[in-house]
Amino acid sequence: MKSNLDLVNECDNFPYRDDDPDTYDKLVASCYEFVVLGSRRTVGLVQPWVVEKMPWGKNWVVDHDKKRLFPYVEGLSPDKFSEQNQVIDETLRTAREKGAFKVLQKWRDELYTIHGPSQLIKMERSGSPLFGIVTYGVHMTAYLHTQDGMKIWVPKRAKGKTYGGLLDNTVAGGIATGEQPFECLVREAAEEASFPEDLVRSSVKSCGTISYFSLRDKRAGGESDLFQPEVQFVYDMEVGEDVIPKPCDDEVEDFRQWTVGEVQEALSKGLFKPNCALLLLDFFIRHGVLTPQNESNYVEIVSRLHRKLPFPTATAM
Repeated sequence: MKSNLDLVNECDNFPYRDDDPDTYDKLVASCYEFVVLGSRRTVGLVQPWVVEKMPWGKNWVVDHDKKRLFPYVEGLSPDKFSEQNQVIDETLRTAREKGAFKVLQKWRDELYTIHGPSQLIKMERSGSPLFGIVTYGVHMTAYLHTQDGMKIWVPKRAKGKTYGGLLDNTVAGGIATGEQPFECLVREAAEEASFPEDLVRSSVKSCGTISYFSLRDKRAGGESDLFQPEVQFVYDMEVGEDVIPKPCDDEVEDFRQWTVGEVQEALSKGLFKPNCALLLLDFFIRHGVLTPQNESNYVEIVSRLHRKLPFPTATAM
């Protein structure tokens, strides 16, 4: 059985330097920093085996001494972001055509924004873990109060999807370039759970963010040990007993209405997608289910749900 801290450790599993400096320094020293022109800050971290397999081409500078890489076009000024986007896109498409990485087989034709000097650098979603950039999503927990106490709507992921067959948050999805978090939530709520737009807009409560830094495993699809630092925008929606979510796309197999105890039992058995477990711990903390009185690792868990990431994060979406 997994403890609540075990659940945090499973998802937020990139080492902390203060806890294990040798492991942290060895891992980071082996990797390449990904930067973009116009920024002096690292915006991602790339595994050395990714550097070896990526078909970089002439429009990249790959500095093996400084372990740094960035897109470069002759005569390009740092503020010409469209050319850098083209270089990134062409490189990932070539890598997909060559079959260089399994993760690119799940090509989405959806762009993620790389936050740094601006919001103008973009990357194909499926390529984001190859470059270890910070990605953003929305997660919502739909719940209701009944005579038997609080209950939570819990979906089961379709078997053909990543983390197939595991349990999920009521609604969740990635934020595409140009999309606001709340608008992303409205869209995902309709697509995944058939929630009417007017219900979501009138009932949802914004509850902050969580952040963590994961090393991906095979359940995520594609190669293991790719870097995935993430920020999730968190939402709650209290619903009545007459509101019943229904699968609308192929993401979800079914929904079940569970008590808090049933959700906690499933968490302890490792039945939830790892990052969704963190969202539920955050939900339990905010609703007074998880407290310093019943959780000995309360302070560490709260802190770990809001990890400070080593890359620039969004100042606006």
